[in-house]
Amino acid sequence: MAAVRAMIFAAIMVATLPASSSAASIVTFVFGDSLAEVGNNNFLRYSLARSDYPHYGIDFSGGKATGRFTNGRTIGDIISSDLGIPPPPPYLSLNGNVDAMIKGVNYASGGAGIRNDTGLYFVQRLTFDDQINCFLRTKEAIKARLGDEATNKLCNEATYFIGIGSNDYVNNFLQPFLAAGQQYTNDEFVDLLISTLDQQLSKLYQLGARKVVFHGLGPLGCIPSQRVKSRKGQCLKRVNEWVLEFNSAAQNLVTSLNNRFPNAKFTFADTYSDILELVDNPTAYGFKVSNTSCCNVAAIGGLCLPNSKLCSNRDEYVFWDAFHPSDKANQVLAEKLFHRLFSATATPAPAPAPAPKPH
Repeated sequence: MAAVRAMIFAAIMVATLPASSSAASIVTFVFGDSLAEVGNNNFLRYSLARSDYPHYGIDFSGGKATGRFTNGRTIGDIISSDLGIPPPPPYLSLNGNVDAMIKGVNYASGGAGIRNDTGLYFVQRLTFDDQINCFLRTKEAIKARLGDEATNKLCNEATYFIGIGSNDYVNNFLQPFLAAGQQYTNDEFVDLLISTLDQQLSKLYQLGARKVVFHGLGPLGCIPSQRVKSRKGQCLKRVNEWVLEFNSAAQNLVTSLNNRFPNAKFTFADTYSDILELVDNPTAYGFKVSNTSCCNVAAIGGLCLPNSKLCSNRDEYVFWDAFHPSDKANQVLAEKLFHRLFSATATPAPAPAPAPKPH
């Protein structure tokens, strides 16, 4: 639910902005997977994790597929609009355009994970390590234009939105034909993810990131690609329990990073309960279906292909394909979280709340 993550990032960012901040001064750098992607994989010739074809984008401005993994807008698009700023463009579209980089960049890539072996069968994608290296190149390009002092100031004051980890489960640990699920217990896999994430977030800090929002995972056991594994199409309780275990460990990591690094303002954004509420109570938000996707996806792959059959009313479905929320769901989540977080005073890495009961 990378789209959900991108939205929360921006919402928390707004809540922490000084009153004197203007839309023009807001700079965001987005890292993540298909939930936050806005088109990087379009530029990866051999990538199998792409959405630059119909019916993706059918409800986006112009009705054209852009590389967003939904029928319309991501949550980040909606929040950016509310803030009065354009969504950061995909890094691979910029071709060294420093004027654009200075305003913010989106590095998110469908299929990406914390681990470099996640999503290998997509052939090409920007892993989280790749994305961090792209940010390094961005910083170097900006430094060549602005100099050290101005570049460091820009990087220190920018907000970094990170939504990563879903693919490490859905397209790695939970796949029976891949080694991770056979090689590690869930506890061991969580430890492996967190130790890797620690190194990655530490590197971003070293590159100048100070205000970082890390999105927790949503209830992956309730997305259509996982529910089909249940005989009755129910949420997979065990998967949701594993997600909660990862979220708890990630929140502890964020707290640790704030304690270890001077001036670090890392925040853990817990989206699990918000998404689960939308799945459990779709009619309360104007939906009719939350257990399957609007697009009748193939049994293998889970993406909406040009020859796929669509539902008659896309606004009635929480999910667009087997993995990603619909435009309408993104709108609901964006509004709910924006208003809740905009009026709140966000604090770095709050103490862990009692874990929601998994389904």
